[in-house]
Amino acid sequence: MSNAITMGILWHLVGAASAACFYAPFKKVQRWSWETMWAVGGCVSWIILPWTVSALLLPNFWAYYDGFSLSTLLPVFLFGAMWGIGNINYGLTMRYLGMSMGIGIAIGITLIVGTLMTPIIAGKFDVLIGTPGGRMTLLGVVVALVGVAIVTRAGQLKERKMGIRAEEFNLKKGLLLAVMCGIFSAGMSFAMDAAKPMHEAAAALGVDPLYVALPSYVVIMGGGAVVNLGFCFIRLAKVKNLSIKADFSVAKPLLIANVLFAAMGGLMWYLQFFFYAWGHARIPAQYDYMSWMLHMSFYVLCGGLVGLLLKEWKAAGRRPMSVLSLGCVVIIIAANIVGLGMAN
Repeated sequence: MSNAITMGILWHLVGAASAACFYAPFKKVQRWSWETMWAVGGCVSWIILPWTVSALLLPNFWAYYDGFSLSTLLPVFLFGAMWGIGNINYGLTMRYLGMSMGIGIAIGITLIVGTLMTPIIAGKFDVLIGTPGGRMTLLGVVVALVGVAIVTRAGQLKERKMGIRAEEFNLKKGLLLAVMCGIFSAGMSFAMDAAKPMHEAAAALGVDPLYVALPSYVVIMGGGAVVNLGFCFIRLAKVKNLSIKADFSVAKPLLIANVLFAAMGGLMWYLQFFFYAWGHARIPAQYDYMSWMLHMSFYVLCGGLVGLLLKEWKAAGRRPMSVLSLGCVVIIIAANIVGLGMAN
């Protein structure tokens, strides 16, 4: 396995670790509605940071985006909006299925859809099934799904042992939302593929290869921002017990703390895709769709490891922890299989 591929896999791991930890600062927010908290964090991650980073990278911010036709930008924006719909469905999936079942189904579906549909749409599926390296990467996807399934089972055992249930368990509604989440969340993978002309234009302007994907986030995350912020503001305006005015009327010290914690959560959410871009830049072009598989499987891996470090599994007993450990090992094996496949 080449050093470039190894570094690509490691950067995907760093990004996934940030994704697994991003909600920790949000848990510190007090006396705010979820909608206000999500909107403040979202403004940081989907608007402020992508625009700021792009302004620092590009020699002429507006000229760069003016150089693209609507036919280039619109698919990138719409796939970003698709990803934004997946974000909303993700939260609702947890509500009706619980964390373990929700994550397992949603992540499993988005891993498959985001990884395999990209080469199919691009007419490159023969790379997967027609070459030894392609078949090995495909094997890595299958092994990753097995790892996700094992980690999901560990979570179910933990929840059963600790008596944890979804707040409004509804299998029928939850499964529908999980499938929708899995499909729509893959929009980020599709958006990155559609944004390749933007990456090439950034490279032509002298932007470092590690950063060429970042200017496209202005458009991708702009699509996600429209969906997420629209959802939050509509609920804040229409739901009786929600009020953004009331949320911002809390005591000044608490208001400042809430804004800072929400902004920190937004920063960590953005950093997952900052490092995703770094990892994506190190993956060979013919296998760049594997970035999504690495990101999603590492997200599950890091979520389990963070739970262990925070001692969330201590009261669950030995069996759930053993199953979780097995699942994490399987995901690590999957990443190595994919890495070896890309090196062939």
